This record gives sequence, C-alpha cells and structure tokens, in this order.
Amino acid sequence: MMTKTVDVHDPQLQLDELLSMVEQGVEVILTDGDTPLARLVPMNLVAGERVAGLNPGAIWTSDDFDDPLPDEFWAGTL
Repeated sequence: MMTKTVDVHDPQLQLDELLSMVEQGVEVILTDGDTPLARLVPMNLVAGERVAGLNPGAIWTSDDFDDPLPDEFWAGTL
C-alpha cells in the first residue's frame, strides 16, 4: 500500500481528494508540521460469512462454571 503524508495546514487540502486517494488504496497520513495526527485508510466493509462448528473443541466450559464463588474469593484471601 502506498503512503502519502499531507500537512493539515496545506491550503490545497481537499477532503474529496484525500478520500479519492484512499479509495485507490493509498494510505494518507495527516500531519501538523512534522507531528502525525491521523491516518486515513480504506475500511474493510466486507465481512466474511461466519461458519458454525469451524473449530470444534477449541474452547470448553468447566462443569462448575456457574457455581457460586467461595467467600474467600470475595474477601480477597483466596
């Protein structure tokens, strides 16, 4: 990805031009002099479809998951 650095005080700065560059895949770094302020990058709006059961056994829940916690836990002595 190409990167372009733009000073926010540039009198030629136009938001529509910056967004056009971002749409073309250019990362735009907005600066105040030499200080970076923000980065404009394209948003990834296409989320992949979620598939149930893709990683069976990857997580587990113990049998006592919802049992009350002992008093020592709440007293901070555990």
